[in-house]
Amino acid sequence: MIQTAVRPQTKAAVTVTAPRHDIYAGVHKGLRSFMAETLVAAGRMDAHDTAEVIGTLAQIRELLALCRAHLHAEDQFLHPAMEGRRPGSARQTAKEHEDHVLAIDALETDALAVERAQPGSRAEAARRLYRHLAVFVAENLEHMQVEETANNAVLWAAYTDEELAEIQHAIVASLPPEKMGAFMRWMVPAMSSAERAGLLGGIQLGAPREVFERVLATVRPHLTDREWAKLMAALAPMPVSA
Repeated sequence: MIQTAVRPQTKAAVTVTAPRHDIYAGVHKGLRSFMAETLVAAGRMDAHDTAEVIGTLAQIRELLALCRAHLHAEDQFLHPAMEGRRPGSARQTAKEHEDHVLAIDALETDALAVERAQPGSRAEAARRLYRHLAVFVAENLEHMQVEETANNAVLWAAYTDEELAEIQHAIVASLPPEKMGAFMRWMVPAMSSAERAGLLGGIQLGAPREVFERVLATVRPHLTDREWAKLMAALAPMPVSA
């Protein structure tokens, strides 16, 4: 029998770096999901169905309101944090935020035009709104990519994870309950199971029980049974209402 020499396995040195605290990740997942669903809804809207038009315009306006709140939070907290330790580092994204506010204003005008249009011209007004919304979504997707790469690089170089968590807590504390609920409705279903369990586990430990139960009630209708089961298993050490 011919024996084949077995070469000893060499173990390459692997350096595992723990992920840094990412302020952008969760909220951006939620906004991407909301934008995608709303753009599809705008594209398939029947301009001759009054109830459908009312519902779709309400969703578009809710998206635009959430985008305004998101821009305001970043302008008030993240950009000053970047500028405070790396002057000039937030200049580009701050300018893009100004452009996004103007785009939101224009989209609100487009939505109003659809609402007020006569039956014969409503379809064209709806097509115009859809095209402009598509451009807005495209620009925001690129913008969020820059924030998650270039802006995070600045924040990670200038701040510890503990400091970044404090900034994020300040952002959350600045939001009224109804706005926070709107963010949660889109963020939590858009997250991976691990991210979802981490976020809600933190709320479970740090917030009053009624607040935690309210968040669960908000997101439950938007999770599959499988996703809900995974979440309940992850939260099992501290029982919650089903």
